[in-house]
Amino acid sequence: MQSAENNIEIQNYLPHRKPMLMVDWILEINNEEVKTVFKIKPDNIFVKNNFFAEVGLIENAAQTCSSIVGQSFFLEGDYQERSDVEVIGFISGIKRVTVLELPQVGSSIHTNAVLSSRFDTDEYIVCTMTCTTFCEEKKLFEAEINLFIQEKR
Repeated sequence: MQSAENNIEIQNYLPHRKPMLMVDWILEINNEEVKTVFKIKPDNIFVKNNFFAEVGLIENAAQTCSSIVGQSFFLEGDYQERSDVEVIGFISGIKRVTVLELPQVGSSIHTNAVLSSRFDTDEYIVCTMTCTTFCEEKKLFEAEINLFIQEKR
């Protein structure tokens, strides 16, 4: 894992804040791929019986995926942050999801997402992403998700 000083805070790309923030850091990002990390803490709203629930894995994947599209709303040229932006976004469909194992409290998960398709209009963006989540080398989760994102005006 990269050191924290080289990582990007996810808040630069998403409107989410605690307790609904399910990504700590963006490790790498470009216009087609993103890699994130999230440490599962005992007070997380999706922790049940010392495990991060399936819905938490889905929300982590959606936030990871939406950061690719989110950067077009939150950043101007030369990666300068915009603070005047408010967006709304949601999962418009889950095409496929496979949960292989649930991570335990205290573990860190790494989620990788790849943009499959993207449709931009003046009003909104719709995209399809594939994502995979790991804990260390063990694959926990795979999904293909559709997202709808638009700037609030």
